[in-house]
Amino acid sequence: MYTSVFISAISLALFWMAAFTLWWQMHAWRTPETLASTRFDRPDGEGRLAFSLLLPARHEQAVLEHTIDRLLESSHTDYEIIVIVGHDDPETAAVAERAAAGAPERVRVVTDHHEAKNKPKALNTALPHCRGDIVGVFDAEDQVHPELLAHVDHAFRATGADVVQGGVQLINFHSSWYSLRNCLEYFFWFRSRLHLHAEKGFIPLGGNTVFVRTEVLREADGWDPNCLAEDCDLGVRLSSVGKKVVVAYDSDMVTREETPGSLMSLLKQRTRWNQGFLQVYRKKDWQRLPGRGQRWLARYTLMTPFMQAASGVIIPLNCAVALFLDVPVGIAIVTFLPMITALVTFVFEIVGLHDFGRQYGLRVRLGHYVKLVVGGPFYQVMLAGAAIRAVWREQRGRNEWELTSHTGAHLAPSAPGAKIPALAGATATTGATGTATGTATGTATGTTTATGTTTETPSREDRRR
Repeated sequence: MYTSVFISAISLALFWMAAFTLWWQMHAWRTPETLASTRFDRPDGEGRLAFSLLLPARHEQAVLEHTIDRLLESSHTDYEIIVIVGHDDPETAAVAERAAAGAPERVRVVTDHHEAKNKPKALNTALPHCRGDIVGVFDAEDQVHPELLAHVDHAFRATGADVVQGGVQLINFHSSWYSLRNCLEYFFWFRSRLHLHAEKGFIPLGGNTVFVRTEVLREADGWDPNCLAEDCDLGVRLSSVGKKVVVAYDSDMVTREETPGSLMSLLKQRTRWNQGFLQVYRKKDWQRLPGRGQRWLARYTLMTPFMQAASGVIIPLNCAVALFLDVPVGIAIVTFLPMITALVTFVFEIVGLHDFGRQYGLRVRLGHYVKLVVGGPFYQVMLAGAAIRAVWREQRGRNEWELTSHTGAHLAPSAPGAKIPALAGATATTGATGTATGTATGTATGTTTATGTTTETPSREDRRR
């Protein structure tokens, strides 16, 4: 009797969890008006904001030069690129220094001397050197659209936002069976789910193509140097003090990236994210959100990786119980409820894969749909393993940053003259009013190069001229 009640309770919980997740994933496609509202507004041609673009790079000599060249194609007139390299990474530093020598008015190099390296420490190292109104973050392998900064500039001025989150999309869906699902995850997250979070006033920011007003970032003391999900943590902290976040997505304007090159690399990356979400949950900054619904959404979102991983193990177990154990018919039917939502999710993913291919001009063949469906259970097992590994690492106090290597599998020829279509308004949200606490960091008058020296750089007015 007690076993049947327990199985029923677990099955119902999984059913509602999957139903909520699916409904949130479908947010952008609910109505044509909702879909239109997720896009950038067309720029007015009056760019007035200066950008400091941070580019942390560690052992990224294979892809860094392309990313810098791509950023230098920007149509915006006022921006600087600050490349952050480790003091123990001469190969990447050499690429960064070569780029700085080729474009000294745009590119600077800052050296991170922390013994234990990670992304938030690198970003914090560069923050005092930022001279722009807006700090933007990109990854070393990013392929950035030349019109992106113009759209972000307009979004800040048109909405009064404190933060603008742009779209990020993994492109190389054909590389492996897991890369296909990884690309779809990004598609649903940036195309739809983040817009729902923006509307609700709680948003875990993405790791790059995120732009924050410099004074807001300094008030917040930058990024948490000990958090493995520094992007999520920053979004939670800014949401909790009522900062206004705008999210916009256009397939023409997204930052393109590649999936991890091996399944083990993907497992380590997902472990880091899961452990970071767990750290953010335990920090409890989300408890300062003013609304009960916001706090509920925060709790659910931060724990979702672990609940999804558990569902990957429990759903097959429930089916086995219903088929092979002697349980009442009603209980057996209840145990199949999570399977129903799983099947509906598969259908939604198939439709999503078709839309993904159409938006990005990629040929999706029958074999890709087969891989999507057949690979689903195996991908869920990988997620479960990453979640278990994340909990194990957190309990043992293991907080080192496991680096994801990149080979440039997503790169395509640049197109600085690409046509920008007409775009609609961006989604925005304003949370409760308030100010972030922290000590403002002073700006620097020079930059530290890879060799440890400091060089004078032109002022903001000089750069504009």
